[in-house]
Amino acid sequence: MNIPFLKSILGPSNYLGVDIGTTSIKIVDIAKASAGKKPRLKNYGFLESYGHLERLNNAIQTSSLKMMDKDTSELLKMLLGHLKSGTREAVASLPTFLAFITLLEIPIMSEGEIGQTIQYQARQYVPLPISEVSIDWIKVGEREDEQGVKKQQILLVSVPNEYIKKYQNIFKMAGLKLVALEIEGMSMVRSLIAGDPTTTLIVDIGARSTSISVADKGFLKMSNQTDFSGGSLTNALAGSLGISTRRAENLKKQRGLSGSGGEYELSTILLPFLDAIIGEVKRSKNIYETSYGGKIERAILAGGGANLLGIEKYFEEQLGFPTVKADPFRMVSYAPEIEPLAKTLGSSFSVAIGLGIKHFVS
Repeated sequence: MNIPFLKSILGPSNYLGVDIGTTSIKIVDIAKASAGKKPRLKNYGFLESYGHLERLNNAIQTSSLKMMDKDTSELLKMLLGHLKSGTREAVASLPTFLAFITLLEIPIMSEGEIGQTIQYQARQYVPLPISEVSIDWIKVGEREDEQGVKKQQILLVSVPNEYIKKYQNIFKMAGLKLVALEIEGMSMVRSLIAGDPTTTLIVDIGARSTSISVADKGFLKMSNQTDFSGGSLTNALAGSLGISTRRAENLKKQRGLSGSGGEYELSTILLPFLDAIIGEVKRSKNIYETSYGGKIERAILAGGGANLLGIEKYFEEQLGFPTVKADPFRMVSYAPEIEPLAKTLGSSFSVAIGLGIKHFVS
């Protein structure tokens, strides 16, 4: 395939970062800045499940790997029409469930030797014929193992060719040039970590799933997923209180873990689902620390689920280390009138902003 999904390429001075999620599409239009300044956010747009996306039964794509090309393209064109952007070069996200991601540790060797080794190693980790996937890799660190042997860490990513073609087709029908695809976790690391060496868990609580990524020394090292999600919380509230899902979503954001509704304390309804997510987070933490020896020092909550009032405090209490809400807008400059978005919906744009600045941030 001709679409790179790990390494940056040189190109135009403006890019669209396009995050196609399970129930929403988010776009940012990012312009390259002069030396020493942040990339500039020119405009943004989003469509979410309440409204336009309801005609797609609240899902554009699902973990069963289905995406409706024509309908998704039409929604993308609709959003672009409101955005009124002249930028046509786009960088898009690939959800975790579309990719096979593995962190390999191999002896120190040249880049050419790494390429040959990766082709061989990939056959052991990719559950599809090599001819049916596109493979890319990037060096993300070095460490000494228990025997004192120095090894280099290689993040191996493979994506089925049929899904790369699907994305190409969607963007072509929408009148855009797809110049790169990137795993969501890498985009979030770029917009939320930006070279900070602190070993960090990034918990992206989406509408239909939650992705759990580990970043160390500014690189994505591991990425997992669970089906417990923000939608699980909303549906639990709606069912327990006998209200619509839209009302439940608003109640969740306005009152959060400390609020009450009818006879129920909201936390009574929400905590079992949050605890399920936290259980998966702890499992990922243990796997990483046991396998690679690093100690995770903090967590960042991203996605729409991060807007639940009181969620950072609860995660921090359960995990035992600092937990903060994602703030991707710190990576870009923007007009004052965008400030309300940065405060209320910022965590939802973590992937889109990471995509938009891909070619401007080292």
